[in-house]
Amino acid sequence: MKKKDIKILLVDDEQDILEIVGYNLSQEGYQIITASNGKEAIAKAKKEHPQLIIMDVMMPEMDGMEACENIRKIPELQDTIITFLTARSEDYSQVAGFDAGADDYIAKPIKPKVLVSKVQALLRRLKGIEGVSSSTTLNVGNIEINREEYKIVNEGKEIVLPRKEFELFYLLATKPGKVFTREEILDKVWGNEVVVGGRTIDVHIRKLREKIGDNFFKTIKGVGYKIEF
Repeated sequence: MKKKDIKILLVDDEQDILEIVGYNLSQEGYQIITASNGKEAIAKAKKEHPQLIIMDVMMPEMDGMEACENIRKIPELQDTIITFLTARSEDYSQVAGFDAGADDYIAKPIKPKVLVSKVQALLRRLKGIEGVSSSTTLNVGNIEINREEYKIVNEGKEIVLPRKEFELFYLLATKPGKVFTREEILDKVWGNEVVVGGRTIDVHIRKLREKIGDNFFKTIKGVGYKIEF
């Protein structure tokens, strides 16, 4: 996909942030769409189907967390990458952001060139995970995983996961007997240029346990899967 075909939705109630960030990303060739609050972001996302949403947390009418949760419930936006860009840098805010379905969390202030690099790294995720099986369907126990459609069916019940949770889940399911270090998971799922901490993996693993169930992790342990922390 070429840059000119990529739509980025910027969501912030501060006009100067929209202008500065929008200018720098438009200079890279991306299509830029803007919204000033969570409700407007949902409406614009439904209409435009952006590949990436960059969203503030604290906004009027509807904050970023609630908007993110609502966007994740829209089937046609399941492949959209969402990152928060906010001055709220506390650990609990970051955990809440990932719980809401975000793929990444970027703290303000950030230099425009650094933000552009992070955006480029985030958009590389659209190509999928390097180093894993290219097969579109994988079966593990009673779970069927469709890589092409980003769909998981567990005992006949379809489970919808945010993109990063899906990619982590798929990675684990494609490597029987593999011992994963944190570094390997960050490299294969998040990419070398995206700076995230080990806590990010912990949050995603916890969410997977809640949505998929412990039986999956018992199954993969039984056939030799391990995650080394």
